[in-house]
Amino acid sequence: MSEQAPSKTNPDYSVPPVVRALAVLRHIAAGNRCRNTSKTAKEIGINRTTLIRLLATLEAERIIETLPDDGGYRLGTGLIALATEALNERGLIPTARPILGKLVESLNLSAHLGIREGREIIYLARETPNSHLASTVREGTHLPAHATTIGRILLAELSGAELRALYSTHPLEAFTDKTRTSLEELENQLAEDRARGMSWSVANFEHEIGSAAVAVYDHQGSAVAAINVTGHVSAFAPDSPLVNRIAAELKAAAREISEALGYRGWASEQM
Repeated sequence: MSEQAPSKTNPDYSVPPVVRALAVLRHIAAGNRCRNTSKTAKEIGINRTTLIRLLATLEAERIIETLPDDGGYRLGTGLIALATEALNERGLIPTARPILGKLVESLNLSAHLGIREGREIIYLARETPNSHLASTVREGTHLPAHATTIGRILLAELSGAELRALYSTHPLEAFTDKTRTSLEELENQLAEDRARGMSWSVANFEHEIGSAAVAVYDHQGSAVAAINVTGHVSAFAPDSPLVNRIAAELKAAAREISEALGYRGWASEQM
């Protein structure tokens, strides 16, 4: 009697509690604050009691953290530390840091590397000049994407549908009188950023502070991060003698980082 061939079906080794925890993290990363646990549980498709236990566990492990003012949660420093280690392994931070240092030395402006998570950006690296005007933004700081240059140039990579899905039910907070506070205004600003190849701010987020940012691409052509320089608003004003130099050196720095990560799109763009 001949033997039957063994089954080749692949076993499912997934662990449901881990799958549910990841679903919660992705939900928060998309900008949802989980203030209403009943609503959140329904949106994610898990039991409310399970959600409450997951939130408590993730907070205890510093993977998420509570928002002090209006409640709810955002991604925490524990997750940022893990992400930083992952990005270090991929070479993003160690590649970018010395290039940021060269920008600081050349322009005497602060320089940063950041990524976007939902409607926020997270600063991963910072280099500053020896000046009283040096940036006080710390690595790991969360800031609103729509009001910051790093956030804007990364939002400019999204399609119109993706942008509307991100902001259609969330108000755009004003930080100065130049911050765009409607989705239509933001879309127009991002179109200008996209055409320029960089975002530019003259006190759009902080009074007396200017900034400019350019996206960084990986080997697959995805905008994985962005770098910016910041300083006194006068350096970024249209009549500043530094404007062209800032733009040229910032774009060159972003290109250097991107090429080190394996991006080769520049050649095709020049054809």
